[in-house]
Amino acid sequence: MERIITGKYASFGIMLLSSTIVCVFLFYAHRSGLILTQGSMTGVIIIGVSVGVVIGLSHAIWMSRYQVELKRLTVHIDSMASSGLAPALPGMFMGLEDVSKAINRLGMKYHDRIEVLTAKRRELELHLKLAEAERQHALAILDAIEDAVVVTDSFNEVALANATAARVLDFELDEALHRPIDRVVREKKLVDMIKDTREASYKKHAKHSEYCLENSNSKVIYDVTLTNMQQDENPRSYQAVEGVVTVLRDVTKEKQIAEMKSDFVSNVSHELKTPLSSIKAYMEMLIDGEAGDEETRAEFYNIIQGETNRLQRLIDNILNISRIESGVVKVQREYVNVGQIVHEIMDVMQPQARAKNITLVEESVPMIHHIFADRDMLWQATLNLVGNAIKYTLSGGTVQVSVEADENTRMLNVFVKDTGIGIPQEALTHVFNKFYRVIGHKKIAKGTGLGLNLVKHIIETVHSGKVQVQSEVNVGSVFMYTLPMAENIM
Repeated sequence: MERIITGKYASFGIMLLSSTIVCVFLFYAHRSGLILTQGSMTGVIIIGVSVGVVIGLSHAIWMSRYQVELKRLTVHIDSMASSGLAPALPGMFMGLEDVSKAINRLGMKYHDRIEVLTAKRRELELHLKLAEAERQHALAILDAIEDAVVVTDSFNEVALANATAARVLDFELDEALHRPIDRVVREKKLVDMIKDTREASYKKHAKHSEYCLENSNSKVIYDVTLTNMQQDENPRSYQAVEGVVTVLRDVTKEKQIAEMKSDFVSNVSHELKTPLSSIKAYMEMLIDGEAGDEETRAEFYNIIQGETNRLQRLIDNILNISRIESGVVKVQREYVNVGQIVHEIMDVMQPQARAKNITLVEESVPMIHHIFADRDMLWQATLNLVGNAIKYTLSGGTVQVSVEADENTRMLNVFVKDTGIGIPQEALTHVFNKFYRVIGHKKIAKGTGLGLNLVKHIIETVHSGKVQVQSEVNVGSVFMYTLPMAENIM
């Protein structure tokens, strides 16, 4: 609308200018004597004004048509901009034909370019979705790994990490990405190891190191593997190093197991050496004829027999514990009368108790309750507890065995109580450990430190029960094991 109004004003201006020019021309013509009379002068003025009006009206019509053509062209361009493709513009007038054709050619090229770009965009979107799916899959695999994994780039910034690493190294996983490693991980020594690996080595190889993380509750040992990432296969190019993959594997249990194995071998060697040394010494004295009479020889024979039995028990206990720990022990479960087992053991241990002037008391032993267990193993565990009580009870003392049934919890409790020398409080948490013996007890009785460990394995590992101990020095000890009762059998 503004353009039309502007065009009208332009036409009016042209008409006025044309009339003015004609009038000026007539004025100079009159001055020059070309126009002689006033009448002819008036006619000429009328003709001049008419010519100006005609020129102005022609210009107005031309401008109006020109504005219409420009409007069509503008609408066509807007249509192309909004839809991406518009029909070819029909032939135009007023000298705009070439412009119309150029715009049509531009529109077709624009449309073809749009089609190509749209296809590329769809392809890129597909690749992006596939890459994102692969990334999510890789992250899922990374999070499923129990080892801590941290990947840093060539700028020592965190490029990737899993949940285990965030937990072990105490950082927020979402906030760690694309941040410098020294601002994410507080372990300066580990950060220095990562930086040194990237800066000091350009070859793609794994570097192993041991690292210890300590906190207020525990000490954890990690095997740290650091591997450089390379952009290409050129081993001479320092620029090829893109970053470092750091893997922390918890080897605390492995270290503990290795230490336990070492201690086990050392203890077994010591325990085997003691009876073997005695047997060897008395055998040499017999061979050398140092036992000149029958009584001395009988004494030597008894010692050799006792040490041989001790060696046999040691070997049996080691084998039994080893079988249970490795899970290869054969468990023959049946309905077992615990009261009957206690009664048999009391008869078996009676001679040993009388030899030390110890009273064995069998108290409150019901014969109606059964458990579903391996009878031989249960017999061995109970025998070890009673034998241990007799061993560490002084002459004149008492060893009492009782069985109590808890009908509410359906559990059967077996108690072995003695009036012996007792166990110090600091040793109570260790008495079930392999080869552990209270220091003060070694002078009182011989032992291997395997009997109570075997009891714990039989009751807890094999039968899912519970073993407990209460003790007071110079007062006595109470060992108790608890097992679930079987359903009543006919």
